Amino acid sequence: MNKNKIVPSLWFNTEGGDIFSVIEYYRTIFGANYQAAQIIPLGDTPSGNTELCEVHIFGQLYTFMSTAKEHHPLNDAISFMINCEDQHEIDTYWQYFTQEGEESQCGWCVDKYGLRWQVLPKNFGELMSRPNSFKVMMKQKKIVIEEYLK
Repeated sequence: MNKNKIVPSLWFNTEGGDIFSVIEYYRTIFGANYQAAQIIPLGDTPSGNTELCEVHIFGQLYTFMSTAKEHHPLNDAISFMINCEDQHEIDTYWQYFTQEGEESQCGWCVDKYGLRWQVLPKNFGELMSRPNSFKVMMKQKKIVIEEYLK
């Protein structure tokens, strides 16, 4: 039985409504911290072929849905924050998501499916309490921890 009372559901648009490409994209970056259930084909809907899949990322349950026709694009109203251990982890996520996506500002980026990510050090609150930290952050796209420590 599902222990999550509320489950975030993300609606992707892929060629042919194929959810497998989405599943594999996130499996590549999250590795052992990612599990996908069986793909559930819903068939032809008003948005074209549609497929669903439940996934767990770092133990959190999500539902992924993919349709052949875009219904509502993902936007900045929803983002996921990744609390990274160190600069290497920040660099790893940032490089992966921006390789086919795009950089934004202040630690935000967009992956190839349009999902927004905030890639931040786990001590970001502490870094932001330092003098001139806001000015440092406003100059950055990817967060570079060392720049806050100067």
